[in-house]
Amino acid sequence: MPNLLIELFSEEIPARMQARAAEDLRRLVTGGLVDRGLTYADAMAFATPRRLTLALGDLPAMTRAVREERKGPRTDAPEAAIEGFLRSAGVERAALERRADRKGEVYFAVMTRPGRPAAEVVAEVLEGVIRTFPWPKSMRWGAGSLRWVRPLQSILCLLSDEAGAQVVPLRIDGIAAGATTEGHRFMSPGRFAVTGFEDYASRLGAAHVVLDPAERQARIWHEATQLAFARGWELVEDKGLLVEVAGLVEWPVPLLGEIPARFLDLPPEVLRTSMKAHQKFFSVRNPATGRIEGFVTVANRETADGGATVLAGNIKVLAARLSDAAFFWENDLRVVRDGGMAALAAPLASVTFHNRLGTQAARVERIAALAREIAPAVGADPDEAEAAARVVKADLTSAMVGEFPELQGVMGRYYAKAAGLSDAMAAACAEHYAPVGPSDAVPTAPVSVAVALADKIDMLAGFWAIGEKPTGSGDPYALRRAALGVVRTVLEGGLRVKLADVFPSAFRRNYADSLIAFIDDVAMFSSDDPAFRRPLLHTTESWKSDELMDFLASSIDSDDLTKVERRTFLEKLRQEVISGSRAKSGELIDFFADRLKVLLRTDGIRHDVIDACFQLGGQDDLVLLVNRVRALQAFLGTEDGANLVQGYRRAVNILTAEEKKDGVSYELDPDVKFAEGEVERALFAALDGAEGATSGAVEREDFAGAMVALATLRTPIDAFFDAVQVNSANGIVRRNRLCLLNRIRAVMHRVAVFSALEG
Repeated sequence: MPNLLIELFSEEIPARMQARAAEDLRRLVTGGLVDRGLTYADAMAFATPRRLTLALGDLPAMTRAVREERKGPRTDAPEAAIEGFLRSAGVERAALERRADRKGEVYFAVMTRPGRPAAEVVAEVLEGVIRTFPWPKSMRWGAGSLRWVRPLQSILCLLSDEAGAQVVPLRIDGIAAGATTEGHRFMSPGRFAVTGFEDYASRLGAAHVVLDPAERQARIWHEATQLAFARGWELVEDKGLLVEVAGLVEWPVPLLGEIPARFLDLPPEVLRTSMKAHQKFFSVRNPATGRIEGFVTVANRETADGGATVLAGNIKVLAARLSDAAFFWENDLRVVRDGGMAALAAPLASVTFHNRLGTQAARVERIAALAREIAPAVGADPDEAEAAARVVKADLTSAMVGEFPELQGVMGRYYAKAAGLSDAMAAACAEHYAPVGPSDAVPTAPVSVAVALADKIDMLAGFWAIGEKPTGSGDPYALRRAALGVVRTVLEGGLRVKLADVFPSAFRRNYADSLIAFIDDVAMFSSDDPAFRRPLLHTTESWKSDELMDFLASSIDSDDLTKVERRTFLEKLRQEVISGSRAKSGELIDFFADRLKVLLRTDGIRHDVIDACFQLGGQDDLVLLVNRVRALQAFLGTEDGANLVQGYRRAVNILTAEEKKDGVSYELDPDVKFAEGEVERALFAALDGAEGATSGAVEREDFAGAMVALATLRTPIDAFFDAVQVNSANGIVRRNRLCLLNRIRAVMHRVAVFSALEG
């Protein structure tokens, strides 16, 4: 069975596109072949800066012949109908067969399509893939119509078996498929022919091309670590940079260099970021000093001088880059030393955070007030948390962060230390952004936690207030990530933060306070004044106030409105804004519940178990909520738990049906004096005991104990339904028993809303 080898050879493919392109080539070609009846045993895809390669094993030489039958009209149908069937089936009348059917004799068209040669199918599929390849960015090169990421220079397409290799006949925009390829651009120029994948890979290796990206990465890492080890240094791990550099070279040659001594006092993060961003250098640390003192650059060729010339050129460029970084660093330090962090933060007053949420300086004030409020709940000193919040954004205006935005927070720590601030405040500058990704550690220092929570909650409240919520198709302000960061910080720190208290406060500070101040001053403006109309229109969009729209339509200084009427209206509007803050905070808590489900799903927690606990209401203490959720899930996994839920559902189903039929709600307390028999009285006693035990356990936050108390209801509930008829002929007894079912529901709802459970 033949093997297929495809290589698409071009100018340099951007490193960030290579892995996806190799996978797309494999997916599209194999999918197209299988759709046309050409199967394969295995597939391997590779990418280098100049080529995409695909190797498929054990293809059949031909596709299978296909026999298809199609039922047509009756044999006595009008001639026009028969002719239409012949055209649609693509057969002659002689090819029709007469067959008996329930409705009489009908025509059947029997069509046999012969198998196609593999080469023909491959050519058809590959041409379609090349012409429609999903590059993130592509363009036409030259006079042809083909779009490719860089000029496509050659196509290698071979089918090979024991008898030899066959070039698949294919031509696209003047490029004919062949059996040749090229090795390294400089070290092995010229083309050479290959006979199959093994020969191809072997000859590429001899021509100084490492085909497999994983092998290039392994070679770079091994040789770079050995070079560093020989100097007594250690390579700083950077997996992302390793992947990128492996996509820049076909024959990696790591070279070790030293950073000029005059730059060694720069913060290590600055050195690493500058070398990575501008020159794709790996950083090398001296373990004796803890400083970044060297670098590894990866050349794409071997040279006669062992890379000395390449290294010298790189050091020259590096010195220029680090000179810029040193200038930024010294300039920022001078500002801090002369005027402290306040001087560095002063330009924030002219930096817009969002056109409807004010400046960065205004946001800092809100974060500071919120951090002070949160501080006691997380064990932080309120004064220190507020002071830290006022400086954590100061580095956004620094020259260093302007050059390297990824260093925001990191540089804030250095500037805070230079300004003589406490270690806790300096740490908050660096840590308040965390966690950024799902694998990032959350802040643990109390001041950092207070500021980190305040920062994220302020952002969530602000965008919620102006209606910029995440949608199913987008989350441009990363609000889901912010909410997940709050959830993780609270849960992993075991923090007892009451979101229902924090959110309304955040809404008022973020939006409502400024709106109320605006309302207080609104009589000073005319409704035709843009200074009045623009923010008021924003207000109506955000708070959906019909009264506000009506107020906008009338003139503020109209003679029809007396001062008393105007004052009365504005006071009413102020109260509407405050109540709106509470409503929006409720929406935000619901959003947090959804984020909690996402987080707990990885731990195997069922989403309906979270709903069953969340629907109790007042579940804004995430630590308490998760403890309740975990206890409930564990309980449901027991035999007692599963059976008790069945008994609960039976009780609720009967109760719901009877309430609907009778048009009343059976919520009165049942009376044991109307109980008939020991089984019914036993259920009354069991409910009395379970109610007291569950209430006490819930108050102690002993949710496992509450589940144990509920488990005692299993046997008496089962016995009740086995021995007692709820719909007794005695109306008083029937009503009492329905109220007893309601009590079962009420007692169990002290722990969770069991009706929210699925299945």
